[in-house]
Order: sequence, then structure tokens, then C-alpha cells
Amino acid sequence: MALNLETPDGVVILGPEHPGIEKILTKECLAFVAELEREFKRERLGVLQERLRKQFDLDNGALPDFLEETKYIRDSEWKVASIPEDLVDRQVEITGPVDRKMIINALNSDAKTFMTDFEDSMSPTWENIIQGQINLMDLWNDEIDFKDPNSGKEYKLNPNPSVLIVRPRGWHLEEAHIEIDGERISGGIFDYAVYLFHNHKNIFEKNTGPYFYLPKMESYLEARLWNKVFSKAQEILNIPIGTCKATVLIETLPAAFQMDEILYELRDHIVGLNCGRWDYIFSYIKRLGNNPDYILPDRSQVVMGDAFLNAYSLLLIKTCHKRGAFAMGGMAAQIPVKDDNEKNNAAFDKVRKDKEREVKNGHDGTWVAHPGLVPTALEVFSKSISGENQLDVSLDNINITQKDLLKVHKGEKTEGGMRECIRVGIQYIAAWLGGRGAVPLYNLMEDAATAEISRAQIWQWLKHSTSLSDGRTVTVELFQSILDDEIKGLREIIGEKLWKDGKYEKAIELFEKMSISPDCKEFLTLSAYEEIISLNK
Repeated sequence: MALNLETPDGVVILGPEHPGIEKILTKECLAFVAELEREFKRERLGVLQERLRKQFDLDNGALPDFLEETKYIRDSEWKVASIPEDLVDRQVEITGPVDRKMIINALNSDAKTFMTDFEDSMSPTWENIIQGQINLMDLWNDEIDFKDPNSGKEYKLNPNPSVLIVRPRGWHLEEAHIEIDGERISGGIFDYAVYLFHNHKNIFEKNTGPYFYLPKMESYLEARLWNKVFSKAQEILNIPIGTCKATVLIETLPAAFQMDEILYELRDHIVGLNCGRWDYIFSYIKRLGNNPDYILPDRSQVVMGDAFLNAYSLLLIKTCHKRGAFAMGGMAAQIPVKDDNEKNNAAFDKVRKDKEREVKNGHDGTWVAHPGLVPTALEVFSKSISGENQLDVSLDNINITQKDLLKVHKGEKTEGGMRECIRVGIQYIAAWLGGRGAVPLYNLMEDAATAEISRAQIWQWLKHSTSLSDGRTVTVELFQSILDDEIKGLREIIGEKLWKDGKYEKAIELFEKMSISPDCKEFLTLSAYEEIISLNK
């Protein structure tokens, strides 16, 4: 064992020492994690296997569609359980990783809620995972103050902070630094269980609740599994069933055809769905990747107001409001641009127009990635909504079909689009391998979905020998030529010292391998995680 901590039978800690780890990995907490992991491991692996089976069908010409087997759920009348008072107004939500300064700044931002993230905006190093749990434990113990060691600036929590929501990792991600019965455990169960175990009593004393965002689900069976985990955890801790509340990100193409069913399976615990737009684009490419009828243009032209993205946003609103649940809008990834008023104004104008579209369609709230965007988004929603939400807005007159949900965006496929994918993808992966999951690049706050879209789009264009707008065909030779050119440019900008000290060579290797692979790999982060694990050995 790497650590001298008492553990339950069958539980082994492989991660290294970290200050304060003994507060988190107590024997009692690990026993709680182990009970959940042992009970639900087989079912978790089963739903992941079902993803692969469904992908086999899609690769052989099938298309996602509404399920006949669950038509009775879509056609029947029912609603989700009541929504807690402090989640009734979610007009603006800010998101970010679980680092200490981010938690304080986000909770002080005047956003209605803050989603702190163990998933796409956090690199899952052992240090980040453990320190994130320490930060949340300190938050609920009123010990979250922070002094920046570089600037000396002190950060303290203001009165009446935003409501906290925690996002654990998805079903596909494992935690390799803890083994139970000789095998890795679910990262999502670990994140959820550790947070709930240590903090539920303090959360209740502060008149709020254990609230969660659940990512990457692809089917109602995966929602059913989370519901079982919630129910079992509450039973063990003697918490009333329904106390834990979830918002589910609809960020995979198959899930868009099962929104009613996902709400139904989690009806005792769910309060809404969210348009996870960036991962949704990645999922669209990945799930339909073998089909030449669904090739997307440059990422910059795949916008929310058109084609399949617009259809899925409207269907989400219609479905949620019919069932008494919130319909949350997507991320505004723009960040303030310093020392360039023209670019800064353009960024804020994009945010404003995006949020005006969302509120007009009927969304109850939206996401932003930076505290500086909170006032703009809040102004749009507060001016347009007479109350706290738009649950009374019905879109029952709108009929969204399978064809609508699969409609391809129009636009060009360009060398510039390839170059953007390469630049952003490599820089993000290098940062992720270095321990940072929320990365500012070209005036946008990027997370793992960015790198996934980047490598998947190039893979799709290569797979189908796509023609660019200038007439050239996308080949491996063309891709590698552009890749070499972009690497040269990045290396000059970054400088030799930072290049050598960073993880750029490994990032390039991963990006290139994923892009030219015969099949579209499920997740870039699975391979990249193995690199992170090796650093702790």
C-alpha cells in the first residue's frame, strides 16, 4: 500500500500521500464506497457493454430513434417529484473545476447555482480528486478561505453564496488509485459517495441539499442505475429517499431520443435536463461516424440555432416542461478579452444573442464558464422571465421527429477548420495531462469535450475522404502535413523551454493516433488517463 491508512477488507489505496487525505479516505467512508461499488459494478459494466452493442448496430446502418418498448412512458401522464425551494430559480449557472479558488469565486459570482466539476473541466489526477473532496468538505465546514501563494491575495466566501451542485464522473471513467477486490472502481460512484458521506449532515444544517449533475448517459438504463445508486446510498446513510437531486446532461445522441424515459427512471430524484451542447456534437460525430450522410462542417458552423442542435434544444424544453422539470440551456464558453475592447465586445455580444435565443425558446436557465459573463446572462433571463423560471411554457404544439434530431448542419469543410481542431486539441490535451482541465484557448474556456470534437471531426473527414471547400481531399498525408505545420507554429509561440517542460509531445502522439485510428475511439480521456496514472507510479 502506498499509504498507511486503515481500510476495509478488500479495499486498497494505490494513490500517493496528499496533505489532508486522512480526512477523506476514512475507513467508514471507504466502506460506504465499497458497498455501492460491489452492489452496482456488474450493472455498470453491463450498461457500458450495451453502448458497444448499440454502436455496432449504428456502424452497420441503423439510426437512433425513439424506442417502441418505452412508448407507454412517453404517452402516459406523469411528473417528476417536487423541486427543492433553492433550485426553483436557476436562471444562470456557472461551472468550473473543484479547485479552491474557483469554488470561492464561483460561489461569490451572483450566479444562482455553481456546478463544481469532477468531470470534463477537471483533469483527474489523484491530487485533483483528493484535494477537490477536501475543498468541498472544508466548504461545508466553513473553512474554505484561501490565500494565493503567488499573489498573496486572500479569498473568502461572501454571505448568500450560489447553490452548489456537484458533477461526478461518468459511468465510463474509473478511479485507478483505489481498488476493491483487486479491480479499479467507478470514478462516478467514488466522487458521489465520498462527497455525500462526508457532507450530507452539514448540507442539511445549511438548509440546502445534496445536488448533482449527471454526465454522459446514453440510455434510460443508465439513468435507472443512477437512481438505484441514489436510493441505496440514502438508505445506508438513513437519508429520506428523494433527498438527493439530480440534473441530467443530455449530451449524447442516443439520450436525446430517451429524454422522457430518463426523467421517468429518475423521477423521485430528478429536477431537470441540460443541453450539454459540446459533448453532444462529439457524440453525434462518434455515433454516426461510419455513415457518410452525417458529416459535419467546421465546428464553428455547428451552431445551436440550426439543424440537429436546434431540434434537440426544443425537444428538451418540451419534454421537461411537460414533466414538471427544468430545461437548462447550454454553455457560453466565451471569456472576457483583456486589452482588446473590440474582441471583448464581440464575445459579450455572442453570449447575449445565444442567451436571448435560449430564453425565447423556453429554457429556464443557462450556463456560463466565467464569472464575468454572469451579469450579461442574468440580465437577459431576468428581463425576459416574469418569475423565477419558465415551467409554464409549453411547446406541445411543436413536433420534433427523428429526422429533425439527425439533420446535418450546412457549411464548409476547410483547411482552417482542420487547423483549429489541431491547435486546440493538442494544447488542451497537453494541459489535461499536466493536471488542468479548464483551459483558456483563443478567448474560450475549453474542457475535454473540445479535444473530443477536434479529434473526432478530423477522424470523420479522414474516414470518408471528405472534400474540402477548395477541392482537396482529406487524406492522412494532408492531415499529417497540416499537423506538422501547426506543431512548428505552436512550438515557436510556446518556446522551447515550456514545450519541453510540458506534455506536448505526448499530446501530439495521442491526438494523431486517435485521428487516424480505423475506428472512432469511445473517449480520448480513457487513453489519456493511463498517462496520468503512470505519473503516480
